[in-house]
Amino acid sequence: MIIIQVAGGLGNQLQQYALYQKFLALGKQSRLDLSWFDQKAGEGGKITGRSLELSKLEGIAYQACTQAEKRALTGGDGIAGKLARRLAPFMTRRFLERGMYHPEIFALEDCYLEGYFACEKYYADILDRLRQQIRFPQSRNPQNAVLAAAMEKGTSVSVHIRRGDYKNPQNAAMFGNICTPDYYRGAMDYVKKQAPDARFYLFSDDIPYVRKHFLQEGCTVVDVNHGGDNHYDMWLMSRCRHNICANSTFSFWGARLNGHPDKIMVRPTVHKNSQVFVKEEMEELWKGWHFVDPQGRLQ
Repeated sequence: MIIIQVAGGLGNQLQQYALYQKFLALGKQSRLDLSWFDQKAGEGGKITGRSLELSKLEGIAYQACTQAEKRALTGGDGIAGKLARRLAPFMTRRFLERGMYHPEIFALEDCYLEGYFACEKYYADILDRLRQQIRFPQSRNPQNAVLAAAMEKGTSVSVHIRRGDYKNPQNAAMFGNICTPDYYRGAMDYVKKQAPDARFYLFSDDIPYVRKHFLQEGCTVVDVNHGGDNHYDMWLMSRCRHNICANSTFSFWGARLNGHPDKIMVRPTVHKNSQVFVKEEMEELWKGWHFVDPQGRLQ
């Protein structure tokens, strides 16, 4: 049995779900482990601050693992399990993602997988099916339907500008100075060369910043979904003709769920500052994507 830990925000959860579906497509018995969302911090609340957002979507089908099934592969989450993993690691069967792409996981039979599995190649061959399967329930906010109709009528381009948690020092060191203003300028210029009549729809968790620095002719700021309705921003991104992504799995999935056959998908050359961009490797692992560096140069 393959058990995949589900963790992180909606974009990461969709990646782990997509990998789960890939294992099922390969004929392997698979489960999802949802316990990450139940972790507690002593007497306080959740450690993660995240919720299982997959449950907000329709068409999502999975089987969750039992505690016994997880314990058989990991030794358990308690002190005894941690001690067993330290003293006898060979007794547990865990795989921790350390690189961008690990094809060796598909040869595993009994293993617990931990990671975000963002690489397109993991599930590129089943994305068409996932696009048919994954659905967003109808929004109660009529502005979403109005925006979606406008996006589908014109040459719409989603532009995701993520700031929010990326502004804290730890995350800034890891994710900062990748999607710079020059990155967005270069990405938008590239799309405009292919689609001169493009209209850009700006999505962000820092709307005042976007209005101040990015709002210009040909741009619309999308500020209709808040709090528990943020997943509808991903739906709106998927209704656009083309997509310019941040170094964020949220906008990666906005682009992946976009079903237009002639879509242009732009992403930054790296996701984290610890990565090194190798053009030939990225073109193989992220087929169909276009890469722009922090200086705004198409690679």
